[in-house]
Parts: sequence; C-alpha cells; structure tokens
Amino acid sequence: MEYPIERIFLEAGVETLPVTQEIVARFPGLPAEIVDEPDPIFRPLLQEGDPQGAGKQVLFLSSFPGAFVKKCPGTQGFICCNYTVLNAATGCPLDCTYCILQLYLRNNPILRIFVNTGEILSRLETLFAARPGRIFRIGTGELTDSLALDPLTGLSRELVPFFARQTNALLELKTKTDHIENLLDLDPRGRTVIGWSVNPEAIITAEERGAASLTDRLLAAKRCRAAGYKIAFHFDPMILDEGWEGAYSGVVEAIMRSVDPEGIAWISLGGLRFPPALKEIMRERFPESPIVTGEFIPCPDGKMRYLRSIRVPAYRKMVEWIRSYGSKVPVYLCMESREVWERVFASAPPGIENLSGIFR
Repeated sequence: MEYPIERIFLEAGVETLPVTQEIVARFPGLPAEIVDEPDPIFRPLLQEGDPQGAGKQVLFLSSFPGAFVKKCPGTQGFICCNYTVLNAATGCPLDCTYCILQLYLRNNPILRIFVNTGEILSRLETLFAARPGRIFRIGTGELTDSLALDPLTGLSRELVPFFARQTNALLELKTKTDHIENLLDLDPRGRTVIGWSVNPEAIITAEERGAASLTDRLLAAKRCRAAGYKIAFHFDPMILDEGWEGAYSGVVEAIMRSVDPEGIAWISLGGLRFPPALKEIMRERFPESPIVTGEFIPCPDGKMRYLRSIRVPAYRKMVEWIRSYGSKVPVYLCMESREVWERVFASAPPGIENLSGIFR
C-alpha cells in the first residue's frame, strides 16, 4: 500500500527504537522532525478545511503514555462482547463515511503509531499472568484498522507469535484491507483470529474509501484460513437502505463460497449507529452520502440507530441466511439491547460472561 505521508514527526526519545528506525527508513526522501509534545502538530491541522483528511498525511511516532489495554467501552443497557482493546496506534489511512474516529479523534486527526512494542508485549504478559483463569479476547481495532498500517509497522509479526505462546488469551485483528503478507508464514496455533468487516460491494465503493474490495477481502480470508488462522466476519455497520436484502444475502453467499464455515470463528451483526455530532461531520465531509437519511431514533446510549422495527427483522434475516448454509458458526449482535437479542434469537445471554463463551 502506498501511504501519502507528507510529514513525519518523532517524539523525542523514540529515535533509536527499532520500530522507529524501520518505519522512517520506508520514507527515505522525507526528513523526520523531532518534537517534545504533539500539540504543535495538531494546531496547524485543525485550521485546515478538512482536518481529518489532512491528518491522514501526517505520521507521528511516539511511545504510549497511558494504559495500553482497556476494556471495550460498552454501554449500560447493551450486551457487550467483553472485548479488551490494545491501543497500538490511533488514526486510520482509510476514510469511511461512517467512521467514529472522525469524532473521537477530531482534535488529533493524525496517524499515530506507538513504537515501544517491547513494553506493550511485556505489559500484556503481566496482565495475562495475573489472571490465569480468565480468557482475554484482545483486539487492536478500536482506534485504527488492525492491518491498515501493518505494512509499515510489522506489528502483526510480533503479536501473532506472542499470542501463540499464551494459554489464556486470543487476539483478533480486524480489518477492511487485504494486508496479510506479514501473517502468512507465521503459526498462530489457534490464538489469532483475522476478522473482516464486510459490506456489499456498492457500499464499499461509495462509503469505504481506500478499503479493499469485498472480493479482495474474501480472497485474503481464504489465504489466511489456508495458513492456519481462524476467520471472523463483521457485518458492522449494516446499511439498511432500499434493496439491502439482496445485497447482504449476496455477501453471505460470497463468504460461504469462499471460506469453509468450519473455519469461521464467529460472525457479528450491527446496524449503522452514530452520535448526533458524527452525523454533522459526515454531512460536512461527505455531503453526497445518503446513509444518514434513513429512519433513525435516539437510543439510551446517546447514539442514533435504525428503528427497532427495522433492525430486528434485518438481523433475523441475516441469521436465517447464515444458517441456510448449514453453518453452526456463533453469531452475535454488536451493541444491542437484551430486548433486541430476545427478539432475534428468542433468548439473550444473561451477561457478558455467557456471551464470552462464544470466543473460545
């Protein structure tokens, strides 16, 4: 992948770290500027007409100042999948219309990579050892795409062997790309799942700028499965516009034809949802996009969602299509209430401990 980086900044003190040197070497014509703190990077960007777009051309290599690992920010009243987030980077070179990072990172919209990899792995090892009876499901895809920057960082080549040695942790790398070359010669030993966010091709083309096509994602999934990885798929966010049934049933069919269902670890479903403030950002940055014009209502967590009368039948149909291929793959709902779970599956997990049984 070509990264249209125009400026590289290094936090003072990380210049000699191996990851820093490897990344800087990939941009031989671009001098790296050393800064003591990131504010001088952010301030000029925030004066741009499109700070989020401009920030994708700025790379900042630094150490991570806080806790690398935190629980997924679930919401009271919604069933959580008990995900634990590993922050190895923030910002994404892709530019999806609906991306929540446009809001979360609106004041620091750059590509930031945390290069103290050794410390990250050491802290993870300490965390896992402290709770040997718990199974940790770790993901790196909250504040970035897990593999979008991997050709630069090579982080997957550190993470996959590390998790292969663990007995109580599972890694999921979630992506919209086909950047899998770093993965194919590694042995995950059942401890790494590669997950793809999927949508119909028309939505990918219109709303997921810079992402791999559905065809390329499924080819990458097939190659990863052949290399020994379990695979996951995330229909999230589902765009429930006119004609969605034919489009999404086609995606389910394409998945089941590309990957043996026995190799699929799980599938998640989640309708498009967004805070009201993100709606305004989407309208400003992507005025041609129709995705926020559907029938949305405010929910208790402050996000806008499709009407329940739209979401529930859509989820039921998705489960029906998945099961029509004889697949017993676990299917779960992302950020949905107990009532929605019960209407879709006729039952709901009593809590996150029960839902976490899916992720073994």
